[in-house]
This record gives sequence, C-alpha cells and structure tokens, in this order.
Amino acid sequence: MARTFDPFSQVDRWFSDIPRTPASSAMPMDLYRDGDVFVARVDLPGVDPASIDVDVDDRTLTVRAQRSVETTDEQKWLVRERPAGTFARQLTLGYGVALDKIAAEYRDGVLSLRIPVAEEARPRKIAVAHSGGATQIEGSVES
Repeated sequence: MARTFDPFSQVDRWFSDIPRTPASSAMPMDLYRDGDVFVARVDLPGVDPASIDVDVDDRTLTVRAQRSVETTDEQKWLVRERPAGTFARQLTLGYGVALDKIAAEYRDGVLSLRIPVAEEARPRKIAVAHSGGATQIEGSVES
C-alpha cells in the first residue's frame, strides 16, 4: 500500500503531549495539507505587520512577532488578558518541502504560510517498460 508523504506527521502528537505555553497561547496555529502544499495559519491579532519576521534556518522555520500595548500614566487596568511583547513559534520541517518556495501573507490578523512539497517528494507514476514485442497471429478466416 502506498503511503502519503507527510513531513509534519508528528506535529499533532507533539502538541498534544505538551502543555500550552505562553507563546503557543499568544500564537495559536492551524496546520493542514492542501494537495501539494502545507498551510500554516497563525493568529496574530493586534500585531504590527512590520514586526512579523519569518525565517528558515536549516530545517527550523521560526515566526516572530511583536504586540505592543499603549499605556499612559492615567490608565488603571481592571483586566489585562491580552498578552503583549515579542512572541516566537518554531516548526521543524521535514526534508520533503521546498524551503526556497515558502510564501507568507498577513491579512486580517492571520499570518498564512504556504509550504510546498518539494518536487522530488511528490508522488508520481512510474511507467513500466515492456520489452517483449506484441504477438500477432496471422491466418485466414474460413467462411
């Protein structure tokens, strides 16, 4: 039976085994495969788009962003639940993705990363060569 290539196969297990950290709470993420592209959507509401930094070093993709809080001396906080500061999230990528073709877009408070599967990792059909010639039987048809 053919297996589907999935360089993120262990991500669900990793995230279910560890408690949520402040970084993952501040940057919740969805990750799924859509054909030959992996899509990560990271919630970053209230983040200055200029502060978003996405980089890949070896096989580690890192997303960093900063959310600032405007404060004055006159403010008296009653509730402060929205995290502020610099946040980072990392994904370890498998060897079957095209690192040079990763695309990022920030819209409506959501950072979307498109991580394509590398051409050499995509499933493909292999043509089977047949070396025996076609056998043709000649004869006459009697009526």
